[in-house]
Amino acid sequence: MKRFLLFAAVACLAAACTEKKDTVYQFSVKGAQGEEVQLSDYRGKVLLIVNTATQCGFTPQYAELQALYQKYGEQGFEVLDFPCNQFGAQAPGTQDEIHEFCTGKYNISFTQFQKCDVNGDSQLPLFAFLKERQQFGGFDLENPLGKLLDEMLAKQDPDYALSSDIKWNFTKFLVTRKGEVSARFEPTAPMSEVEAAVADALKE
Repeated sequence: MKRFLLFAAVACLAAACTEKKDTVYQFSVKGAQGEEVQLSDYRGKVLLIVNTATQCGFTPQYAELQALYQKYGEQGFEVLDFPCNQFGAQAPGTQDEIHEFCTGKYNISFTQFQKCDVNGDSQLPLFAFLKERQQFGGFDLENPLGKLLDEMLAKQDPDYALSSDIKWNFTKFLVTRKGEVSARFEPTAPMSEVEAAVADALKE
């Protein structure tokens, strides 16, 4: 009996280690008020992790994200919002000012976390993991903003598309109920495409 319990404990530990390595559940992040939040608290839910900004051409996507959250929230879907000021300094202001803007203008009710960096030496470890799992997929060049971003970034670095770095605000990562990163959507991806992927993930 003791040998069986020991074997079971070792098996459980091994499973936990495997999950920790391959899922977002290994990470903790800072909540809007600076509190520590364990992503394992979201175990069993489908997540859309987004780096956002309040003064960007894509900022109206807040409304689309809220609509998505309202439609699928009761099915186990969560939007995790990480404001970031690294792209054109388009997320200025304090945490409270950002939250007040988002709730006042777009009525968001999904969870917003503390402003952070998503690229570079000071990047949040969560985003390093997300980028490792899902590479940059290219902008929709039929979208005027996509074409503009491509031209702007290519002037700065002709090889910009070869790295997995986040390129701009409102890049989205889809996480399955098992905590695995299954898709990445650039800000120019139609929200209909994002919604279809969310809906499929919720069926799993």
